[in-house]
Amino acid sequence: MQVWIIGQTGGARQMGIDFFDLLVRGGIFMIPIGLMSLLVVTFVFDRWIGLRRGKLIPSKPLKSLRSGLQLETLDPVELYSQCRGNSAFEQIVQSALLRAGRSYGEIQAAVGETVQRQVDRAYANVRWLNLGAGIAPLLGLLGTVWGLIRAFHDTTKLTAGQNRADFLAVGIYEALVTTLAGLMVAIPAAVASHYFEGRIGRIFRDIEEQIGVLVRRLGGLEGKIRTELIGQELKTRPISNLPPPISADSSDRSQTSNRMHDL
Repeated sequence: MQVWIIGQTGGARQMGIDFFDLLVRGGIFMIPIGLMSLLVVTFVFDRWIGLRRGKLIPSKPLKSLRSGLQLETLDPVELYSQCRGNSAFEQIVQSALLRAGRSYGEIQAAVGETVQRQVDRAYANVRWLNLGAGIAPLLGLLGTVWGLIRAFHDTTKLTAGQNRADFLAVGIYEALVTTLAGLMVAIPAAVASHYFEGRIGRIFRDIEEQIGVLVRRLGGLEGKIRTELIGQELKTRPISNLPPPISADSSDRSQTSNRMHDL
């Protein structure tokens, strides 16, 4: 950055501020601020790649879900075979299909737990951006306060003939460098964090809209079939093939019959 000063005689002299020289003059507190800037840049790129819509909601499983929901009879096994990936969307679909035939409330609870787990997973590295936005200006302020203390302390050691005002001015402007550096790191980190939080919210709202239809269709299968995971394959079986529940009365009668047989 260059500043031009024009005097009364019409002449001009150039006053420049070397940015890299300022970084050096900022002192030891510029080191943690620099490390924080690297942290922010790293996680900005990480979330930029990790929060792509195509990564969280792959197009092929989404098309498979929409096609399956258009059929009159939903086939959970076929849909499960087409949603076997590790994306957030596929994990949520799998959690619903594994409970096909259960009550609507049970399926909804399982899906809600999976959605929350995937949201936490997507939001995990965004927290580092929030940390950078909060810590960087505090580090800058700490460096400035330390620089001011040092400048005033050194001023008191000057002899009577030295210019205290000029010496103090240099110390103050050098002390303010860390505040500038902290803000330069914190502002982009805060903007990036807000942007990624909004992206996470939009994507998972879309997922919940798609999954809501699936949950209602699976809840309609209650009392007809049940799904269970055998190895890596999802299997269905009619309710008539399930073992009947053992009631307390039948259990008591069985125990009484056994005692009479022993007598």
